Amino acid sequence: MHTKLKHDQENIEQLLQTAVSTATDFIQTLPERPAAIYPAEREPDSLPEDGLGAAAAMAAFQAKYGDGLSGSAGARYFGFVTGGSTPAALVGDWLTAVYDQNPTADEDSIAPKVEAEAIRLLRQMFGLPAEFAGTFVSGATVANFVGLAQGRQWLGMQHDRNVAQDGLYGLPMLPVLAATPHSSAYKALAMLGMGKQNLIKVDTLPEREAMDINALAAQLAALNGQPAIVIASGGTVNTVDFDDLVAIARLKQTYNFWLHVDAAFGGFAACSPRYAHLLDGMALADSITIDAHKWLNVPYDSAMTFSRHPKLQVAAFENSAVYLGPMTENPSLVHWTPQNSRRFRALPAWMTLMAYGRSGYQEIVERNCDSAGWLGEQIDQSSQFRLLAPVNMNVVCFTLFGEPTMADIQRTLAWLRDDGRVYLTPTQYGGVPGIRAAISNWQTEQADMEVCWQALQQAVA
Repeated sequence: MHTKLKHDQENIEQLLQTAVSTATDFIQTLPERPAAIYPAEREPDSLPEDGLGAAAAMAAFQAKYGDGLSGSAGARYFGFVTGGSTPAALVGDWLTAVYDQNPTADEDSIAPKVEAEAIRLLRQMFGLPAEFAGTFVSGATVANFVGLAQGRQWLGMQHDRNVAQDGLYGLPMLPVLAATPHSSAYKALAMLGMGKQNLIKVDTLPEREAMDINALAAQLAALNGQPAIVIASGGTVNTVDFDDLVAIARLKQTYNFWLHVDAAFGGFAACSPRYAHLLDGMALADSITIDAHKWLNVPYDSAMTFSRHPKLQVAAFENSAVYLGPMTENPSLVHWTPQNSRRFRALPAWMTLMAYGRSGYQEIVERNCDSAGWLGEQIDQSSQFRLLAPVNMNVVCFTLFGEPTMADIQRTLAWLRDDGRVYLTPTQYGGVPGIRAAISNWQTEQADMEVCWQALQQAVA
């Protein structure tokens, strides 16, 4: 065995203690760490001939890169829709690395059973019936890909074609309809060979991001019986607006379409009696995307895809190889997603769900939404900013007073980033350049919102 490798094996406990100390220091200093840091250039290292050993490698990383790590895991990172890691999820993720299980097959480890139980817990949290199969994937983009791949398989069946086996060649255009799709839907359509330009935009309700149901019905009717996929929003990224899922599902009595619900973070509305009604009808979907490294607050990368049609999911992702053995009536996880080998990412989710339960997540969701509501009130009363949309849940969409350009927005956000107290991201809503504050970290408290508001005012002073 290589000498450095042998030395590290014999001193693994000390190495892990060093890692614990480093991690503890990072967590304890999160409140003082800049929420975001513009990455400075570093001179690239060369591959060492004999290696440094783990302790020296950790020290070298801290010396070279430690000061460039942002506080994105902390309470005042409001960019994109980014959660943190609850203590239980962090413990689960560390153990995931230690256990290093590959929950692909179901004959050599309990890991697939843990994943099945975590999915069952999540179904209960989201109020989904037991007939929904669920699997973990790396994020909402892949979850949307998995859902739309099933939709593509279903569309092929409507034309008597097994798309997974025979491809798309010779099929007519496969229409996909959506009002306010996430960008990952376009990426999924590109990867599926269906084409980004084949996504047909449906009109939204006035001054809303939600789909106009009458417009959807008209566009479905215009297809003259041609089957389609409808992507519904279970929480849009700018305003957390929800399509009327009950009304959309009711249209399936008249028109032939696959209903995919993208509820990447809006799915967590189910945790709260205040907001659960926004998801009425989600259980009528054919496939659903819900993210985990957002409001579940587990480490990147983790999401769930739920399907009412598990046989179609397996048809889309079946993996045949002699070493995997024959397909059984209950296919192992290798047949369910684009990945064959993958991390035991169900463990952090299982750990945090068991640690904090339904009431713990209700409290996080409602506290985050209250924080967003408070910030929205400050903006609405301000002469420096104006709201672009009502604050529905945990995202505040606003802009500078007057007629700002995107350059004005970018300058303000760059100032905020370099100030370090808070991080927000740009957007555009109704043609107006704007700013998004997305609050989904379990640590965010009222004091953090007051710091954010002070920084915002100073940014435009």
